[in-house]
Amino acid sequence: MALILNIETATTNCSVALSKEGKTIALKEDSRNGYSHAEKLHVFIDDVLKEASVSKHDLNAIAVSKGPGSYTGLRIGVSAAKGLAFALNKPLISVPTLDVLAQQVQCKEGVIVAMLDARRKEVYSAIYDANHCQVRETQAQILDKSSFTEYLEKGNVYFIGSGVEKTKEIISHSNAVFIEDKLPSANEMGALANNKYKISDTEDVAYFEPYYLKDFVALKPKS
Repeated sequence: MALILNIETATTNCSVALSKEGKTIALKEDSRNGYSHAEKLHVFIDDVLKEASVSKHDLNAIAVSKGPGSYTGLRIGVSAAKGLAFALNKPLISVPTLDVLAQQVQCKEGVIVAMLDARRKEVYSAIYDANHCQVRETQAQILDKSSFTEYLEKGNVYFIGSGVEKTKEIISHSNAVFIEDKLPSANEMGALANNKYKISDTEDVAYFEPYYLKDFVALKPKS
């Protein structure tokens, strides 16, 4: 019965879950206070372990959302996960952030577009079928009125994530279903991480890095 600590910090949602055999048994998260991961992440880790009466040494693996997403958020989450994995001598598992986000949509047909807001009219997105199998790889794309047309013409397209708000302003189609106010959560990581644990699909703790998709660009402060 694998116990896995799941860490999700790719967006403003600082989220930690403890899963047992793929099912969440404790969850602590906060998406209301912006990027407060540095202050809250380790507190949340302690909280979920205490809630489930589990010691860190009882864990079978550490799982972390690997991106794309916020550069700072990903660095904090991955650093914490690597530190725990190294200190406890536990396997490190990485789960694509958009895979985690797509799990929140349950549909019988159509496709799911998991998307995170990027700069201006850009989003990071990936596309999945109704069984959450990826049908188009993760891309950084500039939105326009023709975006996702090939999928919209075939049936329902479920848009989810922080990129939905800007997408609604650009895309208008009867088959577009916009699921608002949803962010990736560690609550959906457990099953994905458990599947990887079963086949020993793990990362090298020393060399693993987040998947940023695009290079970090530092902006000059306004005078």
